[in-house]
Amino acid sequence: MKEDCDIAKVPVCFISNHEGFRGSIKNFTRDFVVTEIDIKGHLVNKTTSLSTASESPEEASHCALPEKNSEVGKVCQQDRPIPLTKDTDISADCKNGDDAGHLHSSPVNFDLNVILGQLVSEELEQFVVTLKDVSRLIEDGVGKQANKDMNLCLGSFPDKHQRANVHRAVRHHFPFLMTVTSQSEIRVKEDPDYKELSRLVTEEEAEDFFRFIDAKVPGSSYTLRPDDDKEHRTAVHHFLSRRFGKLVETKSFSDRGKTAISVRLRERARPRKRAAGECQEEEEYTAFTLCKENLETLEAISYMAAALGVLPSDFTYAGIKDKRAITYQSMVVKKVSPQRLKEKTAEFEKRGMRLSQLHSVREPLRLGRLQGNHFDLVVRDLRPHGLSNTHHTGPDTPTALAALVQQAVENVKARGFVNYYGPQRFGTGQSVQSDRVGLSLLKEDLVSAVRLFFTPEEVDDPQNQAKRLFLQTDNAKESLALMPMSKARERLMLRALHRYGSGPDGCARAWLSLPHGMRVFYPHAYCSRVWNEAVAHRLATLGHSARQGDLVWAQGGQELPEGTEESSLPRIHVVTGEEEREGVYTLGQVVLPMPGNTVRYPENALGTWYQERLARDGLGKCRFRVGALKLNLPGCYRPLLAFPRNLAYRLQDVTSGEGGEEVTGESERGETESVGRSVGSQTKQDSDPLTLTLNFDLETSCYATVCLREIMKFDF
Repeated sequence: MKEDCDIAKVPVCFISNHEGFRGSIKNFTRDFVVTEIDIKGHLVNKTTSLSTASESPEEASHCALPEKNSEVGKVCQQDRPIPLTKDTDISADCKNGDDAGHLHSSPVNFDLNVILGQLVSEELEQFVVTLKDVSRLIEDGVGKQANKDMNLCLGSFPDKHQRANVHRAVRHHFPFLMTVTSQSEIRVKEDPDYKELSRLVTEEEAEDFFRFIDAKVPGSSYTLRPDDDKEHRTAVHHFLSRRFGKLVETKSFSDRGKTAISVRLRERARPRKRAAGECQEEEEYTAFTLCKENLETLEAISYMAAALGVLPSDFTYAGIKDKRAITYQSMVVKKVSPQRLKEKTAEFEKRGMRLSQLHSVREPLRLGRLQGNHFDLVVRDLRPHGLSNTHHTGPDTPTALAALVQQAVENVKARGFVNYYGPQRFGTGQSVQSDRVGLSLLKEDLVSAVRLFFTPEEVDDPQNQAKRLFLQTDNAKESLALMPMSKARERLMLRALHRYGSGPDGCARAWLSLPHGMRVFYPHAYCSRVWNEAVAHRLATLGHSARQGDLVWAQGGQELPEGTEESSLPRIHVVTGEEEREGVYTLGQVVLPMPGNTVRYPENALGTWYQERLARDGLGKCRFRVGALKLNLPGCYRPLLAFPRNLAYRLQDVTSGEGGEEVTGESERGETESVGRSVGSQTKQDSDPLTLTLNFDLETSCYATVCLREIMKFDF
């Protein structure tokens, strides 16, 4: 076993002891072809893979748990309500057609003595006086921060129309108060939004603004007093956009040398009657196979979304594919018909994307809904490890290489490889890798996470120029103008930072502007880094057999812990001392947990290692939830070893072309099934470089470069 504990790299721990060989990969994009294997086991670029997304999904075999459980409960998905409502009751009451209009037109409905009764009305007025006195004392530095907890119960109002009257009347007389309904009881307390706004503008302006908001007159506007301080106007814009962006839009304008902010109520479009065909198109999903070359999956989606006039989030896919490769994968796009998508195929081809097998389906794709991936790889310039280049080969080199390749392939077929997350998981060639961004997110240091995200490379292209500008100036608007259109994540973040500012709240909004799958990628990258290190430590300290305290998948005949339902997943078993002595389990059955809030850790020295490793990064008490970003990481179990399926190979000299001599392994897929031994009797010059072609399948979440590293005993 060989080990390299450099944290910046994927650890090097080999399972087999064969010698291996050297070579180069990804010299050309055609040297690395990835084809998705759909849930039925078909290659998605074959016509047999036309399975609809609406069929009942099956669970992915590897690490499917985080995708299934990664979202927070639906309650957390709700946006913050606008200040007028503050609770679901009043939001329904105030939109109730004629009654709501009547409330606006009748002044008597704002008479608190009539609505609340004289006694409660007087208590409310006294509460307001006390609240303002406490606020003044706090501002003078005399009082304590207690007014945020001050509240007054106005009574119970079972009738929803009566509750609507109370809400509107209180807000009309006291715009700085918010009303909160708990079942039928209404309480009032200070509105934090009003308090924050009153620090930016006068109290009179703040009250008038809240009355303007509560009135909800379509198309109406409200203008604040002239303000020649640009920084102050920016702060006001950011606050109003952050708190009321769904309700109003703001704009600065100049008149007679004075600049003021105008606030306009957004008009709610009335739903129009649509033809049946239009409704059907809006609900339509179109599935297709995407072939892309030298493009990131998200980059390709950004191009297609812009061309089709839909959002990137309207595209769904089963998995992310490599950039430096030719890849085939299934996708589904919402609100686009097959005919409309077909019309854009010529435009997409100019961008390195080819679409095929277009057909209608009933549902989007789910992340992880695939069996795995098929790989067709080419390794060029093969040579033994002892030789530095291809020009120092001897007469026996081709024969020796053929033997080395055969031994390596057979070993990996039988023994598998360490199932590391590959370098793509962390961002190859980046100044700051994704796991460091994920660590900052798990620590809920969202500002640091944003700055790490925008750390530039040492190149002077437009993308990195935009990143440098943002870090140096915090000017998201100018950085956005520089950022290439293809960089979807960066542009989404910069738009949000321009709108909400680069403070803690603005950075939270920036992260929330990304789709959930993009946000959760970074914490998952950190957990993947810890998993890689855990495997290296496990193999170095506990060896290559299943040991007491290791975790394995529970077998069907085993007794489950008390209170565990038969259908509960995952079913994990802890290896006992007796099972270790009897050799009941092999290393290939051992699983290691990805850190999370629902996983069980090994009950041996490795479990202690996990605790110490997380504590070293300041995550000793981490709940693996980031509430501000609606992220929840339950964790999952990943097999320590992975095994390639349908592994075949061909070894030939570079000048022989398709008809050259070859050594070929067996392939269950049937592409090539002959086995030759003619490399040893080369008719070409002995110094000609050799090329190895490999074909194999891997389950989802396994990395071909890691498998290839085990075969070659060579770290790329």
